Amino acid sequence: MADDEKNPAREVITEYARSHFRYFRTADGAVYAQRLGHPVARPIRSQGTTGSHRQELMVGLYRDGLGVFNGSSLKEALDLIEALALSEDVQVVHIRVAPGADGATWLDLGRPDGLSVRIHPTGWDLTVPDPQEVCWRRTQLTGELPVPVKDTGEEGIDLLLRLTNFATAETECLAIAWLIGCLGPSVPVPAVFLTGPQGSGKSTAGRMLTRIVEGLSADLRRAPKDEENLIAAVAAGWITALDNLSHMTPDLSDAMCCIVTGAESVKRALFTDGDVVRSSYRRPLLLTGIDVGVIRPDLAERLLPLRLVRPAKRRTESELWTEYAQVLPAVLGAILDLTVKVRAADAETPTDPRMADFAHLCAQLDAATGWSSLPAYRACLDDLNDDVIEGDLLAQTVLRHVESLAPGEAQRMTSTQWLNCLSRLYTGEEFKPLPKGWPTTGKVLSDRLKRLQPTLAARGVLVDSGRTREGRYVEVERPAPIPPHEQPPLL
Repeated sequence: MADDEKNPAREVITEYARSHFRYFRTADGAVYAQRLGHPVARPIRSQGTTGSHRQELMVGLYRDGLGVFNGSSLKEALDLIEALALSEDVQVVHIRVAPGADGATWLDLGRPDGLSVRIHPTGWDLTVPDPQEVCWRRTQLTGELPVPVKDTGEEGIDLLLRLTNFATAETECLAIAWLIGCLGPSVPVPAVFLTGPQGSGKSTAGRMLTRIVEGLSADLRRAPKDEENLIAAVAAGWITALDNLSHMTPDLSDAMCCIVTGAESVKRALFTDGDVVRSSYRRPLLLTGIDVGVIRPDLAERLLPLRLVRPAKRRTESELWTEYAQVLPAVLGAILDLTVKVRAADAETPTDPRMADFAHLCAQLDAATGWSSLPAYRACLDDLNDDVIEGDLLAQTVLRHVESLAPGEAQRMTSTQWLNCLSRLYTGEEFKPLPKGWPTTGKVLSDRLKRLQPTLAARGVLVDSGRTREGRYVEVERPAPIPPHEQPPLL
């Protein structure tokens, strides 16, 4: 055959690719390739060590006897495929957990064959999802999970708790509630903060909780030094686990708030001047540490502190992790069994906590098991409010001032007048110097009070702001106590 009658290499590659793979785009414009009948999708531009579509295509062409093609031919073919895929319908790719049809959710086991867990209203099954329903995205952080064991009852839960050192039964309930929340793709869960004295097994417990969902290869990481690296790590996995935190900067605190409740990052695309790359994320977060210092109020509303104690008897790492690997299939099966029961339980949604979805999950867990996770969650939030107040001298001064108000009395002043009033109250007759970080202007004071609003409201102090013809004002009120017969019942 003459050379001009031969198909160019790029056409051979393109024809092979379109007959063996399905190509589509995501909302952010990234193009993915999905082998026909298989749920795992790979970005065609990825060159990562988890296996790019370019590598997948080269191997397929070679194994099917079509030859080995040079880089320029592959690039031309992939450029054409990418251009054609941009006109296809938009589809979402998921990491580890995904919503499904008919109220079901999916858990990716990270296996090469695509076997996954489908959690539906009447139970859970092991199956390979329809590629049109679920597209899994895999990264280096996607570890393989064992095949879970069905119908273990509470035995699997007990096997897990026996390996950890949680301080109380209520703490254990909250840990299980958090794990169930991690299996929900649309339910934000608070950031677990494992705390306790040295030697209480915080890092070990953090690894065990994380590996139930992320596989035995998952591990804890140090907190990145900048937000960009933190977002990159968050976007590449499902649970983000940060170990041994000793200090919480304002930037890191704000970033963690965004991770828990969801946000979007936009940055300039490489080698371009006007194009951007979007990255949306909302992930479960796990932290460990003895003490992180002052906790900001907005993060405190999104935290779930779980305290551990030092064990009476030590075990070797080898013995501990050998047993954990043996019981993990039963533990995962028990968590899945309990997830089905909890989702089927009927419970009212508490409206007082910031994380109302997680509070509702705790109420469902209590209805399904008879546990007391919701009261324990409320107690945790009260403790965190105390921590915020103990670390904020302005909040303490506001509470001292409110003690001079009668129940039901409100006081309205400008922010500058409030600054002078609270500063005089703090310095007192001794004229002690104002502490570092004390508001220096009325505007700074007003902003600080807005941030402290939820914390002060939990202590019976209402802070509001507004504007009249005379100007802006800040109002502090000490509400009258609610008569017992008018108080709403606790769930």
